[in-house]
Amino acid sequence: MHRATLKDANGLEIMGVGLHWNDVAVGERFRTLGKTITEADIALFVGAVGMVEEMFTNVEYIGEVSVIGRRPVPGSLVLCTAEGLLMQSTMQRTGMAFLEADVRVLKPTTAGDTLHVECEVVEARATSKPGRGLLRTLNKVVNQRGETVLTYNPLRMVKTRPEA
Repeated sequence: MHRATLKDANGLEIMGVGLHWNDVAVGERFRTLGKTITEADIALFVGAVGMVEEMFTNVEYIGEVSVIGRRPVPGSLVLCTAEGLLMQSTMQRTGMAFLEADVRVLKPTTAGDTLHVECEVVEARATSKPGRGLLRTLNKVVNQRGETVLTYNPLRMVKTRPEA
């Protein structure tokens, strides 16, 4: 992986800048840091988006009818958490658009689970317009037990690394 550094007007390296599509090669793999999904994360998410199904909001109901036995995390929150982990490490100042993805929820995630994302680059190419390219990764969201709980394959429009 070759990554030229970006510098500000004073010549200081800018830390935390994301990947440009031409920074990576097909077949390259990496992973993110982890995040534990808390009860507060679930409450804030379901409240913010209006996903007020009792399976996410009523712990008594969850205890009575859930086959999981614990408070479940909405699959869309798992996806959003994965995107947040990736945003922190790979897309600052370089991501332009999330274009599409096939998403599959494979196993339940519950409050207290810690997730990270494992990525493999499956497409990285220029577009017909200068300064941008397409980057597709195969993303596996993995919990603390090593189980893949969700997969998705986002296609993103990403900036081209400027020539030095």
